[in-house]
Amino acid sequence: MTEPSKVIHVRNVGHEISENDLLQLFQPFGVITKLVMLRAKNQALLQMQDVPSAVNALQFYANIQPSIRGRNVYVQFSSHQELTTMDQSQGRGDEPNRILLVTIHHMLYPITVDVLYQVFSPHGSVEKIVTFQKSAGFQALIQYQSRQSAVMARSTLQGRNIYDGCCQLDIQFSNLDELQVNYNNDRSRDFTNPNLPTEQKGRPSQPGYGDAGNMYAAQGSGARAVGFPQMANAAAIAAAFGGGLPPGITGTNDRCTVLVSNLNPDRIDEDKLFNLFSIYGNIVRIKLLRNKPDHALIQMGDGFQAELAVHFLKGAMLFGKRLEVNFSKHPNITQGADTHEYVSSNLNRFNRNAAKNYRYCCSPTKMIHLSTLPQDITEEEIVNLVEEHGTIVNSKVFEMNGKKQALVQFENEEQATEALVCKHASTLSGSVIRISFSQLQNI
Repeated sequence: MTEPSKVIHVRNVGHEISENDLLQLFQPFGVITKLVMLRAKNQALLQMQDVPSAVNALQFYANIQPSIRGRNVYVQFSSHQELTTMDQSQGRGDEPNRILLVTIHHMLYPITVDVLYQVFSPHGSVEKIVTFQKSAGFQALIQYQSRQSAVMARSTLQGRNIYDGCCQLDIQFSNLDELQVNYNNDRSRDFTNPNLPTEQKGRPSQPGYGDAGNMYAAQGSGARAVGFPQMANAAAIAAAFGGGLPPGITGTNDRCTVLVSNLNPDRIDEDKLFNLFSIYGNIVRIKLLRNKPDHALIQMGDGFQAELAVHFLKGAMLFGKRLEVNFSKHPNITQGADTHEYVSSNLNRFNRNAAKNYRYCCSPTKMIHLSTLPQDITEEEIVNLVEEHGTIVNSKVFEMNGKKQALVQFENEEQATEALVCKHASTLSGSVIRISFSQLQNI
């Protein structure tokens, strides 16, 4: 058997599987420091922060077959104890060069030459930078004085974020020998020739490379450079919130585990907590504390999802108790006999349509929305399903895109919350129904 290593070897990685898919598969077990896609071999190498994190991941997937986009992937310890620059270069199959081609994914905030210089200059002398827009997204060419500096920058920065939770760097070596810079401005700069003119208005900065235009002219509020933590679903967050964030949400939290207290121990269980907290993100695992029966730990998919849960659920009423929801001091929940595992549950809402689900995040309301209903469902059946949880003010069954859905308005938020935690994922005439809060004021 291969000796345990913090490097995990993943096989059967099809072309449809992205780097982000693999990150989401392993992020619940710890920090991922490096990821190399070996596309020609349908394989990947992924390095965890330490050996125990990798051991936890492989122990978990020894019992549950990991699957991404319907394809089974196979995981084992790598013979590598550490991923080197050479390993990462093999992943791209490109030749080291002093010019880097940088693609920026999940771009919530504008990226200028000055921002790129601040990120890349600590790794060597940057001579020239050119930015432009291509079909792959916002890109930049960065020319170092030496090839060694470019190799070091790529090794250190690949996959990291410029801003917290967004603007992720995807770095390859360019096959160009020299950059041609015509103007010194926010989109191109020759640091060896400060006397170049600024761009004439309306003229593209570098026609040979492309043009960033003014697509990202509006600075998002609260943008700040931080220590490059990774956060999943940044593109979905951008799509959901139009490039900003909901009021009161910072987007800078990196703690994934939430502590919930003042629960009603006679009526709560792990599945009910899953039903409530999965509105705000994917759930990895849940643990009810034996020594404190009104406390529970809930590990979310990432820090942003945990922040949404804390923000929207703090003070919510459930089973006659006002919930206290805070970030836990524990970075994750250790898997054990007293934990319930949800990382592979198909009831996790954010595995698909993540942008839509982020958009629906809100504090509990008086109205619930029911979907994936049987096509012959009646309003009477809907009322019969949830009326035990409170006084129903109004209800409506309707059809959207050929699928039956329903709205039910309760007398107060606590009743609606109880109906959601008790009846979400229940079966009705063979259909597993899904319930979320509606932000409509009335039916």
